[in-house]
Amino acid sequence: MNRTDRLYALVEELRAVSPRPRSARWLADRFEVSARTIERDISALQQSGVPVWAEAGRTGGYCLDKERTLPPVNFTPGEAMALAVALRHVTGTPFGHDGAAALRKVLAAMSKDDAAAARDLAARVYLVGDAEPAPVPVVITNALASGRVLRIGYADRDGCVTRRDIEPLGFVGGFEHWYLLAWCRLRDAVRAFLTDRITTITVTAQVLAPRPLRQEDLDIPPGKLQRVALD
Repeated sequence: MNRTDRLYALVEELRAVSPRPRSARWLADRFEVSARTIERDISALQQSGVPVWAEAGRTGGYCLDKERTLPPVNFTPGEAMALAVALRHVTGTPFGHDGAAALRKVLAAMSKDDAAAARDLAARVYLVGDAEPAPVPVVITNALASGRVLRIGYADRDGCVTRRDIEPLGFVGGFEHWYLLAWCRLRDAVRAFLTDRITTITVTAQVLAPRPLRQEDLDIPPGKLQRVALD
């Protein structure tokens, strides 16, 4: 079994037993590879946005949230293209990867003819602009959504790296820079971490109750902030 097939099979195996976990050793025996290979595969799935989590403890292992699926949709080629153009504005943001994944799901849910028409339309549309910014790792966004503690390496402006356990709270950003707002256990306070200075990321098994994020914690004039609306 090649790696692509194994990744797909891993997801289906975890989906079949969800919400129960499968240990790395069990999965390694199932797919006839090492536990280390399974850990790398799980990390690759997490990086690609698959909702897989690790549960600690003697009976713990890896779990998949199978509730997060897309219901049937019916987009026109023009609607799919509008999404593609709009999603260019989230490239390099904490939601850039999610936007690309959403567009792939839309195309997969469309009829074969409509998807082909959307791709034909896309081939006739051009955008002019600067190079794309570095993407924000998807594990950061997932950790914020699920309330997971992150263990990160963070470089200061001189390149000195410190190791910190942080509780993600939110994001602040624009078109050039994005900051992860988090409760820093090292500083015992809210801190803003420039996402392109985060050198390493480990998602821990710790899930905490949501900590409120107050506007006064941001140290930004209220008139400078804009909220994101979903309706």
